[in-house]
Amino acid sequence: MRTFRDLLCLFFGLLLVALVTATADAQGVIVPGPCRRCPVPPRPVTMPRALPVKSIKIDSKIAAQVATTHVEQVFRNDTDAVLEGTYFFPIPESASIVEFAIWDGDNRLVGEVRSREEARRIYDEIVRHQRDPGLLEYAGRDLFQASIFPIPPHSDKKLELTYTQVLKAEGGTVNYRYPLGTGRNVAQIEGTVSGRVEIEGREAVRNIYSPSHEIEVARKGERNARVSFESGPGREPQDFQLFYTLSDADFGMTLLTHREPGKQGFFLLTISPKDELSEAEYVAKDVVFVLDTSGSMAEAGKMEKARAALLFGVRSLRPADRFNVINFAGEEHLMTTGLVQADAAGRAKGEEFIAQLRPVGGTNINGALLAAMQQFDRSERPRLLVFLTDGLPTVGETKVERILDNARAARVPGVRLFTFGVGYDVNTALLDKLAADNGGAAEYVEPKEDLEVKVSNFFTKINHPVLTNLALDMGGVESDLVYPREMPDIFRGTQLTLIGRYRNQRDLDNVVLRLTGRAGEATRSFTYNNVSFPLDTERNEFLPRLWATRRVGWLMEQIRTNGEQKELTDEIVDLGTRYGIVTPYTSYLAVEGAESSRLGLDRKDVDADDVARPTPGLSGVRRERSERRPATGGGVGSAPMTVYNAPPPMPKEAAKATTGELAVRQSKRDRAQQEAVREEEGAATSSVRKVGDKTFYLRDDVWTDSEFKAEAKLPETAVEFGGEEYFALVKRDPQLARFFSLGERVVVVYNGRVYRVTAKP
Repeated sequence: MRTFRDLLCLFFGLLLVALVTATADAQGVIVPGPCRRCPVPPRPVTMPRALPVKSIKIDSKIAAQVATTHVEQVFRNDTDAVLEGTYFFPIPESASIVEFAIWDGDNRLVGEVRSREEARRIYDEIVRHQRDPGLLEYAGRDLFQASIFPIPPHSDKKLELTYTQVLKAEGGTVNYRYPLGTGRNVAQIEGTVSGRVEIEGREAVRNIYSPSHEIEVARKGERNARVSFESGPGREPQDFQLFYTLSDADFGMTLLTHREPGKQGFFLLTISPKDELSEAEYVAKDVVFVLDTSGSMAEAGKMEKARAALLFGVRSLRPADRFNVINFAGEEHLMTTGLVQADAAGRAKGEEFIAQLRPVGGTNINGALLAAMQQFDRSERPRLLVFLTDGLPTVGETKVERILDNARAARVPGVRLFTFGVGYDVNTALLDKLAADNGGAAEYVEPKEDLEVKVSNFFTKINHPVLTNLALDMGGVESDLVYPREMPDIFRGTQLTLIGRYRNQRDLDNVVLRLTGRAGEATRSFTYNNVSFPLDTERNEFLPRLWATRRVGWLMEQIRTNGEQKELTDEIVDLGTRYGIVTPYTSYLAVEGAESSRLGLDRKDVDADDVARPTPGLSGVRRERSERRPATGGGVGSAPMTVYNAPPPMPKEAAKATTGELAVRQSKRDRAQQEAVREEEGAATSSVRKVGDKTFYLRDDVWTDSEFKAEAKLPETAVEFGGEEYFALVKRDPQLARFFSLGERVVVVYNGRVYRVTAKP
């Protein structure tokens, strides 16, 4: 039977779990305690609430939808004493423990494992007795518990845990999740978090996608893939999520949806071609390479790198392709008139022309663009114009508006224009707009980046077009604000990713989607049957913020290319505040005490000058306004300020900058937001928390849902923290437990009702 001392030790350990993991499943943790089997130390030992995590390594194998996950965690005892500890780990629903091992030096020992029932009983008893909000995040979780002894002073303690689970496949999409959690105190994870997932499918593995982490995918045939990721120290941990589809179709499709009752829904649609295509199945293309050879290209070896990248592009062309090369300085020079076949003789001609290029003269962007457009005919092939420059227009027509007008007049329908800006002396507004108006994208190569590598990677991608001129019939689904606004071509090794909203008034369970596109001279059509767009689904809660991130990126591009307009900036502020997205209009907004309570989503009375500018040496925050105690969500006392959106700020001037380092970085950020394939999490702050698809701000010591508006007059339920009604609500709906775990004072909008948690008087 456990003593009160045991329960107290466990409570303080679980309290740490609450402080470290406020908004998601918790990572495994060792709760230390004094060694009861050791001599009494000569002096008191300061006991940590939990042992810091030195590293986490995950190795999972998925075969026939059965996942076997092996996790290795290394903890650190920095005290002068031998410790005992209790290990807690929240295993996924319906998972089974296969093996648990403790390392004592070089010896691998079987751990002392206690049943999940006992762990649950202890947990419930502590929650009831101590009434700590953070513990609620374990509500509805299966807990694993083991005793750890001994933990020598100033040493590492390595644990291994292996468990199996059957993964769900809904609509043909398999979902794997590992509970890393979202920690408040990032210092608790001192080292790296890395993972590897081996996937073996009975059908082709397609549309591999992670909304939580940057992943690398290595293919081993159509039915096998290896996914890996790594997060360094200092990044706020979050659950690792992975989706993939099993399909032998030529173009596999995955659909993920999320919708709260009474609100618009969100969807993420990915389509990817099979890998094993014959050479004859790739579409022949036309490419015109345009290279700036002005005098500035002689600096820092830019010309040599550009020449090497261009040679790579020409040499990688397939014999069925056609191409031309144009260089420009004071005037343009063509390799030839029209397009030449990319056979051995044609490629040799291109290599000879490129080898003779020398940097000299000014920058005639207008003349080069017009000459390049004239090389294309009206064929049905994919047609690509690759335009590389390192400077501003200085020769010929130099006014940006007229260059854009001339490019529109000369545009050949179907030609996609990809611009590359090298260095900071480029006009980002011009290059962004040229690319956007012509169905392409703008890339920028900063001085610290390798021009040859970046451009060569681009050529590698575009060399094998699979399907072009795409169109998608949504089968009667009422969709809107789908991004990207213009569907790009699909190349080998890439996938089409669309995200948007839908608003049908009933469940749609048998939708038929139809994708059409051109493969060479032929039109191909692909049909996807029995697709569902439900009225209510709590899965995939990352989708609203991912959609908002793309929407903000598109709005920022409109401002940069068409000028600042109030309706655009208002929407950016609204989305940025609601979803915690960093923009030049929401970064580092700092206001004094009482002012924070009236911000909410209505920011009309906040002057633009309230957006804090970066201050050298202070990481972009004015130090004199940001000093405050850490926010635990439950304490009392003054709250001198609220800081919104702690990720690295971009000053408001970046929204209007057209040239220089600031302009280049803002343009790259805008594009990254438009092409986001995962939810971008910024650094944590003491005043902003994300729980599922919601963002909470600490206002006057109350964690307040960004969707809360007092004037909305929604029905309200008020409960006292730790009271009987409070626990009854949590037991009735575990989803509320995730929100209530923020602290003793919480306001959340959920299912059309406001839930207000108040602290005990």
